[in-house]
Amino acid sequence: MTVQILRKKFTVGQYHQMIESGILTDRDHVELIQGEIIEMSPVGRHHAACVDRLNELLVLKLFRKALIRVQSPILLSDNSEPQPDISILQRREDFYNAEHPTPADIFALVEVSDSTIEFDRDVKVPIYAREQIAEVWLVNLNNTQIECYRQPTANSYQQWQVFNLGEKFNFQAFPDVPIQVSQVFG
Repeated sequence: MTVQILRKKFTVGQYHQMIESGILTDRDHVELIQGEIIEMSPVGRHHAACVDRLNELLVLKLFRKALIRVQSPILLSDNSEPQPDISILQRREDFYNAEHPTPADIFALVEVSDSTIEFDRDVKVPIYAREQIAEVWLVNLNNTQIECYRQPTANSYQQWQVFNLGEKFNFQAFPDVPIQVSQVFG
């Protein structure tokens, strides 16, 4: 006899109710992915340093062109509210005080990965494609590479490119702003 395991899927509204009622608190390092509350991995020092370096680099290079958010929620659908490491957003006067950014607000997302590389590549990147996020960078700390995903389709990206140390690249929304791979890794 096969036993089927039932899973309770949550909506963003239910997720927010859990936060407002105190079921989930600031001490819970979680995000909502496809209706499931996923515990996020602890942030190691290499990961934190890379996120900080990227934040400073992008703020300096995209000053007044885009809003840079660090490890903050974005609203993708009624069942997904991930917290990418970096979100490059359209500027808004209220700094998204009224609501979380949605796909229409997002120029690009950056995930910095070491222990979560497979989850980010196999789960998050396809979700970002499905929600039509124009560009995603996966900063692979293990291989000192940046994977760049562009041109979203239903479940993947049509364009995929890897950048290594010594190379430079740019966001498609900001072609006049070159970034050296070495600037990301320090």
